[in-house]
Amino acid sequence: MQLSDAQRLDWLRLIRSDGIGPRTFRGLVNRFGGAGPALAALPGLARQRGRAIKVTSRAAAEREVAAAARLGVRFVAMGEPDYPLPLQATADAPPLVALRGDAAALKRPAVAIVGSRNASAAGMTFAERLAQALGAEGLVVVSGLARGIDVRAHGAALATGTVAVLAGGHDRIYPSDHAGLVERILAQGGAVLAEMPMGWEPRGRDFPRRNRIISGLCLGTVVVEAARRSGSLITARFALEQGREVFAVPGSPLDPRAEGTNDLIRQGATLCAAPEHVLSVLAPLMGHEAPPEGAQDGAPAPEPALYWDEIDFAADPVGSMAAEPEQPSLEPAEAAPAPADERGRLLALLGPGPIGVDALARQAGLPARAVQGLLMELELDGRVLRHPGGAVSSR
Repeated sequence: MQLSDAQRLDWLRLIRSDGIGPRTFRGLVNRFGGAGPALAALPGLARQRGRAIKVTSRAAAEREVAAAARLGVRFVAMGEPDYPLPLQATADAPPLVALRGDAAALKRPAVAIVGSRNASAAGMTFAERLAQALGAEGLVVVSGLARGIDVRAHGAALATGTVAVLAGGHDRIYPSDHAGLVERILAQGGAVLAEMPMGWEPRGRDFPRRNRIISGLCLGTVVVEAARRSGSLITARFALEQGREVFAVPGSPLDPRAEGTNDLIRQGATLCAAPEHVLSVLAPLMGHEAPPEGAQDGAPAPEPALYWDEIDFAADPVGSMAAEPEQPSLEPAEAAPAPADERGRLLALLGPGPIGVDALARQAGLPARAVQGLLMELELDGRVLRHPGGAVSSR
C-alpha cells in the first residue's frame, strides 16, 4: 500500500482530530472505507451521540506537513513499506508516524534498552557495553532519548544503528540538551520517530504513549535499572502485552534503582547479566518477523469488527489530545534536577554495587584525578566504601 498525498493529508487530519486515537481511527476507517469518508461523516456521527467534535482542518494539516518537511520529517502510514512491521502488529499502533532519518534502521531486528534517568554509574556502564555488544550482532538499539540509561544506550549504538522515539514533536526535543545526540543519530544512519504533532511539548501522559512505541518496535526490551514506579516498567508491561520478550538486569537489593528490575525477574522476566542472555533468546526470532495482513484501498490492516455504537472517544487509550493541560507535566523522575555540585554528582552515580574509578569518572564527565580527590573527601565523610581492586561504592 502507498498513500497518495491527498490520502496522507486525510489520515493526518483524522488522527489529529479531537478524541481520535489509534483504535477509534481504525474503527472509523474500517467502517467508512477510508479517512476521507470518515472525516465527512464524523461531525454528524458525533452529533448523534450528543457531542461536538473539532475536526482538524485541511489548512492546519498542510501547515504541519510543511513544518515537518522543513526539518526533513515525513509521515509514514501503517501499511506503507517504510512503516515498521513489528509496530504495525501491535493493537495500539499509531496510524501515522513522523519519521526523520533512514527508514532502513526500522527494517532491521531491534531491541529496546531502557532504564532509570537517575542511573548509577554501574548501570550506565552496563547499558553502554550491552548496546555495543547487541549492535555488533546486528540488532538496532531503540530507546527514548531520556537522561541516564537511554542516552547511554543510544550513544553506544551510534555506529551500529539506533532509533530514538520522542515523547513530543520533532521540533520539541526533550530534554533539549539531547538535540545534538539526535543529529549524531541521523548522521550515522539512525532514525528518530514521533507520534505527536509538530510543536507538541511533551506532557506526563505522552511518555507512556512513547513507551508503547519503543517496545512495539522491538523483539524484546531490556530494563537496566528501574525503581518500582519507573516509567521503564511501563515499557516492560507494554512489551509483555505485545507478546515481546522482557529482560531485566539484576541489581543490589540495597539500591532503590534496582527494586523494579529485581521485581521483574521475580515475576518471570529473563535475567540479563551479559549480552549472551539477550542474544540466546532473540537469535531464533531475528530475521523471521512475519508481516501482518496488508491493507487495501488506503485502509489500515483490519482488526476484529468494531461497530460505531462500540466506539467510545473517551475510552481510546491513546486518544484525545485536546483535553491536555497547557503546561507540561513531566514524569517526576524526568523533571528531577541532578545534584549541582561535583560531590553530589558522584554520590548520585554510586550505588551499593562496586564500580571502578575510571568508569565512574567517565560517567561523571570528570577527570580521574579530580574524582580520586572527591572520593577521598567522601570517604573521610563516611559516604563511600573502598573495595579490592580500587572499586568504590556508596556506604
